[in-house]
Amino acid sequence: MEYTTISAKIPKELREKMKEYGIKSSDVIRKAVYMEVKKNEMKKIKERMKSVKSIISKISTEDVVESIREDREK
Repeated sequence: MEYTTISAKIPKELREKMKEYGIKSSDVIRKAVYMEVKKNEMKKIKERMKSVKSIISKISTEDVVESIREDREK
């Protein structure tokens, strides 16, 4: 895996508190970025699901059952 470096400016007082509590900025930033990306990915997936739902809702239960039975017979 290839890495890249990012940075963030924070108030000096906050940095001092991070030192006091032993908080590593790299861990916090990494986790925050990961969570934000995951949140956006989930949002995108939900949008896709909405568009697929309208298509799938047009397929009857009987058609699905018939298709499954045909596949099992093969």
